[in-house]
Amino acid sequence: MHGFYAFHLHFGRGPVLNPVPENRARRATLAHRSPLEVPGRHRRGRLRPKVPVRQPRAIPDAQWEELFTQMRCTRDRALLACYVSSGARATELLGVGIADVDWQKGRLWVVSKGTRDRQPVPVSPEALAYLAAYLDGAGLPENGGPVWRTRRGEPRPLTYWAARRILQRATEQLGMNWTLHDARHTAATRFARDPAMTLAEVQTILRHAHVTTTALYTVVGLEDLVDKLAEHYGRPAQPAAWSQQYDPQDVAVVFGAR
Repeated sequence: MHGFYAFHLHFGRGPVLNPVPENRARRATLAHRSPLEVPGRHRRGRLRPKVPVRQPRAIPDAQWEELFTQMRCTRDRALLACYVSSGARATELLGVGIADVDWQKGRLWVVSKGTRDRQPVPVSPEALAYLAAYLDGAGLPENGGPVWRTRRGEPRPLTYWAARRILQRATEQLGMNWTLHDARHTAATRFARDPAMTLAEVQTILRHAHVTTTALYTVVGLEDLVDKLAEHYGRPAQPAAWSQQYDPQDVAVVFGAR
């Protein structure tokens, strides 16, 4: 931001005085530094707050069941099941056509948001069953159009805002605030916490560029431990037991008789 205002100030545009103070410590640290050297540490400049790391918003299993029950039709149930089993982004899944459904291998082909490449994403057998039931009732899309369509009036491709409103109606009735992107977080968290799956495999499914992004889903939040903490607090305290290899008289001398 300091460089942005300095650039326009050089050409006589913008405020007369740069409103963002210069970070002299950073400039001195990076000055005349070889790219082969390890960058030195420097203090953060003024007006530069530290951005907190946002934790993924995974929907708990109990709330997910309530949310899925609120879906009004087969289309909505199929859409939500595909979201949570594939981990695809909202706009990626809405662009799936009938030719993009691989029924035999259990996957969907989507256009990736970042690279714009056509890539496969897995879906669960349950999601494919809901999708087949939806297509059986609504019919196949014409001229290779998107699978997800509106239900009222002339069939039109389902937009992001319409799909977002579907989830909003359900969350408003339940008093929740989940979004479509939280379904991707939920799928990623379930994959990452599965002991049978490696982190590299989860990275491949989610199509992350760096494994460090995938590692964020392995962090366990305090809200995820509510049930386990309740069991811990309700469990009676176990008395200390000593190994049979120790002489009871020696234990009494060291720790006192009880």
